[in-house]
Amino acid sequence: MRDAVIVEAVRTPIGKGRPNGSLAHVHPVELLAHTLRTLVERSGVDPALIDDVIGGTVDQVGEQAMNTTRYAVLSVGFPESVPATTVDRQCGSSQQAVHFAAQGVISGAYDLVVACGVESMSRVPMWSNVPAGKDPFGPGVAERYPEGLIPQGISAELIAAKWSLSREEMDAFAVESHRKAAEAWESGLFADEVAPLDGVTRDECVRPGSSTEVLAGLKPAYYDPAFGERFPQIDWNVTAGNASPVNDGASAVLITSSETAARLGLRPLARLHSFAVTGSDPLLMLTGVVPATEKVLRKASLSLDDIDLFEVNEAFSSVVLAWRQETGADLSKVNVHGGAIAIGHPLGASGTRLTTTLVHAMRARGARYALQTMCEAGGLANAMVLEGL
Repeated sequence: MRDAVIVEAVRTPIGKGRPNGSLAHVHPVELLAHTLRTLVERSGVDPALIDDVIGGTVDQVGEQAMNTTRYAVLSVGFPESVPATTVDRQCGSSQQAVHFAAQGVISGAYDLVVACGVESMSRVPMWSNVPAGKDPFGPGVAERYPEGLIPQGISAELIAAKWSLSREEMDAFAVESHRKAAEAWESGLFADEVAPLDGVTRDECVRPGSSTEVLAGLKPAYYDPAFGERFPQIDWNVTAGNASPVNDGASAVLITSSETAARLGLRPLARLHSFAVTGSDPLLMLTGVVPATEKVLRKASLSLDDIDLFEVNEAFSSVVLAWRQETGADLSKVNVHGGAIAIGHPLGASGTRLTTTLVHAMRARGARYALQTMCEAGGLANAMVLEGL
């Protein structure tokens, strides 16, 4: 049976998703085009050989509407014959693009394919795709959940309450994320994965001087009296400091088979070993990473102890800490170059950003197996196992 391997992986620096952010001046199509250009330049492949480009974007509206991935392909100058599509599995959109791309290679549908993602949250803010007064869920969902669904921040608070996670514990995890990201930058560990853009060379949200004392002064980010009455167990410990920021960025990975890589003279970075997706309670919507981890390990016929490195998206400290409690994973193996709390979370780009960071970390540390998993709105999660080569 054919396999699927990653032969190149790049990302932009991650900017603040604000009007004054370092990448706010860059149209999202151009953000994504930059990663595609760098992917081809670094790998040396002829873009005419690319069978498909599968991209993730969450808020597909305004400047991110009309199949953003296709226009990035055209903007960068790939032949018009190279197709592209844009998918939405919320925060896991570009990880899902990786799954689809790898599964296409393994099945024989593709020989060479790009999985990628982009989000410009400065230009297309979160929820821009839901006009005021419109219901994106419909009457059947309202009937099934009569008390109503909840925002992700409230879900993060419910997770903190259910797993008895203190403010101090969540803040300490966030500080550690910044420390690891800052050290990775200072050690040059991001050099092979980051493609500087318009003079922006570094992730804008990494705070080397972050401390628990500083974070302790932040107010709860999602306090709401109505939700407090509905969920009296909430202690309101989730803040801007122990949650991921809003960001701009793009990322891309080039996927092929070992056979095609050898024919084209490409060096595989990692093999895409196993994949899983799961659904979970849409109220505790961010806990799907737990069953997704269990499912992908079963598919891979591996145990948690076999995994050398983990990337668990840091949407909130509470998500990763609850996952750790349930799985028993060693936190020293998790997000070893920092996570989304420090690096940032440009929604549609985050899946392939995690993959990019992970494959480079695997090579730097000689890891044999690594696992990536992401929580997603609506009670969804992706997980995959990578094998070092």
